[in-house]
Amino acid sequence: MSDGIKDAPGASGLTPSGDPPTDEARWVEDPRWRDVIPLDLTGTTHLLVVAAHPDDETLGVGGLLAGLPADVDLDVVVATDGQASHPRSPTHTPADLARIRRAEAREVITELAPHARLHLLGLTDGGLADEQDELTAALVRLARPGESVLLAPYRADGHPDHEAAARSAATAAWRTDARLLEYPVWLWHWEGPDALPWGSARRVDLSDEARRRKARAVAGHRSQVEPLSDRPGDEVLLRPDMLAHFARPWETLLVAEPGESSPFEDLHAREEDPWEVRTSWYERRKRALTLAALPQERYAVGVEVGCSVGALAEELLGRCDAVVAVDESAEALGRVEGAERLRTVRASLPEEWGCLEEALGGETVELVVLSEVGYFLSPGRLRELARRVGELVAGSDRATVLACHWRHEIVGWPLTGDEVHGLVGEAMTNVGLQRRSHLLEEDFVLTVWSATGVLRGAALPEQPDV
Repeated sequence: MSDGIKDAPGASGLTPSGDPPTDEARWVEDPRWRDVIPLDLTGTTHLLVVAAHPDDETLGVGGLLAGLPADVDLDVVVATDGQASHPRSPTHTPADLARIRRAEAREVITELAPHARLHLLGLTDGGLADEQDELTAALVRLARPGESVLLAPYRADGHPDHEAAARSAATAAWRTDARLLEYPVWLWHWEGPDALPWGSARRVDLSDEARRRKARAVAGHRSQVEPLSDRPGDEVLLRPDMLAHFARPWETLLVAEPGESSPFEDLHAREEDPWEVRTSWYERRKRALTLAALPQERYAVGVEVGCSVGALAEELLGRCDAVVAVDESAEALGRVEGAERLRTVRASLPEEWGCLEEALGGETVELVVLSEVGYFLSPGRLRELARRVGELVAGSDRATVLACHWRHEIVGWPLTGDEVHGLVGEAMTNVGLQRRSHLLEEDFVLTVWSATGVLRGAALPEQPDV
C-alpha cells in the first residue's frame, strides 16, 4: 500500500476525513451479502490484473489468484514501486523502499500464482494520474482483444492512484474489447456498506488453501504489515483492523463498464493541427494518392469518418457533389473550412451512427473514406463500423470504400494499419464489394473496395490502331 498524497493513512488509523475507519463486523454482517451472486469466469483464458502499488492485487484478489487454474494465462501489472509508502521514514529512502517492495512483489506473486508473468512498471507513486497514458499503453500491449478479463482497483476507491489505475484499465478494456472487473481496497476501511454498489458486486468464494496462500502473501509484504523500525515515521501501514477486511472467506469484484472520454478533444484543444495534415509532405502526398485511387470521376455524396481538421474532406469536394465530414471532436470540426457543399457531424462512431443517418437525411451515399481512423477503435468497434459503412454504400452501383492507414505501431491502441484493412476487407466482402486497388508502402497502406463493373462517369478511351 502507498499513501500517495495522503500521509500514512494506515499509521494514523483514521480515514482521510479524520473519521474512525469502518469496522469489519459492519461489512460481514450486512444482510445484502445474501443477494450477491458468484463471479462466473467460465471460459476465461487470460486474466490481466493491474495494481497501483505492490500489495493492492494481493489484498484485493490474492485469493482468486491463488485458486486460478494453471491453464489460465495470467499477467500482473504493478504500476508503481510504492516508494512513497513511508514519506517521513528516517531509516529508508524512497529508493530503498522501491527496491524492497519490488522484491516483495516478486516473492508474493510467486507464492500466489507461480505461472504468472509480473510486470513492474516503476511509474510515479502518488502521481499515477499524470502517467495514465503510460499505464494504458502497457495494458493494451498485454491485453488480448476480445479474450482478456481485466481486474483493476475500484474507480471510487478513494485513493488517487487507485482511481487513476481504474481509469487506465477502463480505457484499455474499451480499446481491446476486454471484460472489466474492479476490486475495492481502501473502500472497505474508509467507507460503510452503503457505499458499495451492491448490484454490481460479484462474490468469489475462497477455498481453505487459497485463504492460507493469500494470508502468507499478505504477510510477505513485510514493509507494509510490519514496522520498518521503532522510530516515528516507520510505523505499520496495514494495521490489523485494515487487514481484517481481507481475511474474509470470499473476495468481492465489481462489474464495471469499459470506456474513456475522447482523447481527441483535448488533443485538438492543445494543438491547432495535431497531425500537420495541411503542411507535411507525407500528408499532402497521401491525400493526392487517395484522390487518384478513387475509381469514379464523380460521386454524389461522400462521407469521411474521422476527418480531424478537414483537409481531406475539403479536397473530396472536387470529386463529390456533397461531403459529410464526421469527427468526435468538436474542436476539430470547428477548424474545418466551411463550404456550402461540406457538412460536419460531431459523432463517435459506431455508437452514434444515428447522428450520421440524421445528417444524411436519406441521401444515397456512394463513397466512404476511412483515413487514419480505424486503429483508434477496438477490433469489435471497428467491425461494427465497417459493417455499417458497407451497408451504407452497398445499394449504389458506384459504391466505393477507401481506407488509408499508417502501418507502424499506434502506442496505446491494439491494431496496426494492416490489421485494420484486414477487418474492413472482411466487411466489404460481406456486402459484395471487391478490392479494386491496394497500395502498400513502408509507412502506409491504401485500399479501395468498390462495386463490380466498368468505371462510370467518363467514356473509356479509344484504343489506338496498331
